[in-house]
Amino acid sequence: MLSKITGCTVIGIHGWLIEVEVDVALGLPVFATVGLPDSAVRESRDRVKAAIKNCGYEFPSRKITVNLAPADIKKEGSGFDLPIAIGILEATETLVMDRSRHKTFCIIGELSLDGGVRRVNGVLPMILAAREQGVSKIIVPLENMEEARVSPSGIDVIPVSTLPEVVEYLAGLVDISPIPPLSGTPLAENVEYGIDFSDIKGQKHVKRALEIAASGGHNVFLKGPPGSGKTMLAKRFPTILPDMSLDEILETTKIYSIAGKKAGESLLCTTRPFRAPHHSISDAGLIGGGTSPRPGEVSLAHNGVLFLDELPEFKKNVLELLRQPLEEGTVTIVRAKMALTFPARFSLLAAMNPCPCGFYGDSKNRCNCTSVQVRKYESKISGPLLDRIDIHLEVPALNYNEISSNEQTETSLQVKARVDIARTIQKQRFADWPAVYCNSQMDSRQVEQFCKTDAASSALLEKSVDRLGLSARAYHRILKIARTIADMDGRESIGTSHIAEAIQYRRLA
Repeated sequence: MLSKITGCTVIGIHGWLIEVEVDVALGLPVFATVGLPDSAVRESRDRVKAAIKNCGYEFPSRKITVNLAPADIKKEGSGFDLPIAIGILEATETLVMDRSRHKTFCIIGELSLDGGVRRVNGVLPMILAAREQGVSKIIVPLENMEEARVSPSGIDVIPVSTLPEVVEYLAGLVDISPIPPLSGTPLAENVEYGIDFSDIKGQKHVKRALEIAASGGHNVFLKGPPGSGKTMLAKRFPTILPDMSLDEILETTKIYSIAGKKAGESLLCTTRPFRAPHHSISDAGLIGGGTSPRPGEVSLAHNGVLFLDELPEFKKNVLELLRQPLEEGTVTIVRAKMALTFPARFSLLAAMNPCPCGFYGDSKNRCNCTSVQVRKYESKISGPLLDRIDIHLEVPALNYNEISSNEQTETSLQVKARVDIARTIQKQRFADWPAVYCNSQMDSRQVEQFCKTDAASSALLEKSVDRLGLSARAYHRILKIARTIADMDGRESIGTSHIAEAIQYRRLA
């Protein structure tokens, strides 16, 4: 007898519905799985057989053929265990399913040998794909319930923990309430980070620049001696970023779900990600990749912050791979049989010492590096990469008075309140451009439209471009920064003071 059950897999960051066809026929007891299954799917026969027997059901001693359609798409993961088991039980008439009650449904889950249903990666994109394809009901592991709650309304998500529970539910013997969706719930309000901007002593000009970066979504390059607070500043940068919207939570959680990771204590990414990979990371670890491409650190930092400390210590070929995500906000990974695009829209914070010993240019500490060593150290970072970073900052060492000062400085909430106002202005400005959320994402046409300058500002900008030898990209980035500063001042037009402040953030390059 033949049974057809709908399952799902993940390709890139998107779910893909798969029809699981199970045929149980007379013949020698053989279990064959076809349809481009990977090793985890092929091994499911042993898990399914043990789970069915240990739950008290009879496993057929017949020829079992499992086809995963469409057959030209590679199937990965252990999420096909449960639909295959249900297909076998229905094909042998152990399960008599009420098809009128369950017209369009999808099943996802890994089976343990005792019949328990374990969590799988990528449940959220699978639910979204099922909803888009008109599926009204999807059965998922109970362990994925928290993640599944983020899914929008329009599909019933049924949590299960054992194989018998699924069988009884599909047979109409028990009723399981669907998971209530969280649609419209402000999940990211009043987030506690445990750290605060007020922890930072001194460095007023750096904190000002970070506020500008948070307001416009700009990238920042920090250069200073050891102990000047570069890492401390970077770690507190997410505390002044705007709260995540439900769409951003959904998008970011999808990426973490596929990667099988958690952004924090919760499975839901309600706070902006902060990724700080070690400088020994490989190109596949940073950008993503592998035989079956998976998201890298740049995608895990999507809608958040990517912090690269000790920038020159990273391999040069790894750093050069950042060019595409910094420009386009995406990463495209091409393999022989597929090309996958992962989102990578993040704020880059990069930090480095001025030389290998860290004290080049320091008036109080002697630098032991030769001029050749300093040039070699700085040359590890290419000009094209630096040109893609909007704000360049010198972070000087603190003196005793600054370190020991008890002066009360602004908290993250106070700074964030101003950032939220600036972001609201930008949200209204780019209402007709759904792919643009902040000033840093403007293209050249939008820069011409929204970053117009008067005669005095244009003259100042022209003089600076000629003297500093800035590229066309740097010119546009100065205008974007000036637009952000004007938004923070509540000004409709860009003034000379805005241009002057924006220019000073490019002088380090």
